[in-house]
Amino acid sequence: MATTKTAQRQAQARVEYNAFLAVCPSRQLLDRISDKWVVLILCALGGDAAPQGPGAPRAMRYSELARLLAGVSQKMLTQTLRSLERDGLLTRTVTPTVPVTVTYELTDLGLSLHRTTREIRYWAQAHMGEVLAHRDDYDAATS
Repeated sequence: MATTKTAQRQAQARVEYNAFLAVCPSRQLLDRISDKWVVLILCALGGDAAPQGPGAPRAMRYSELARLLAGVSQKMLTQTLRSLERDGLLTRTVTPTVPVTVTYELTDLGLSLHRTTREIRYWAQAHMGEVLAHRDDYDAATS
């Protein structure tokens, strides 16, 4: 059973971090992690992009990520990787080789978020046919 002091701290945290409030910092984080490129980067680094199916999380080079994420611009990929590094969701490692090698890898915090984003991606892929059918029905009814 939680002590009164612990319960008070938990209650205060719920008030301080309430994403339904416009000024809550967790709303900014929610906005970031709901971005498609964030979800896809987390899934890629989490090992979900392997041709033989989901594998173990692994470090990837910038060029690997750029090739894997069809349609992402260099600017968007760079900005997204920097924001994920800033939030502590991934680490950037520079190896002094010729040319310099830069790899990205999920942190423990990033791995915990990856589990959630993987499920969202699986859901989207599994239910896309149903969603498309509903869109067609809606469009036909409103035309």
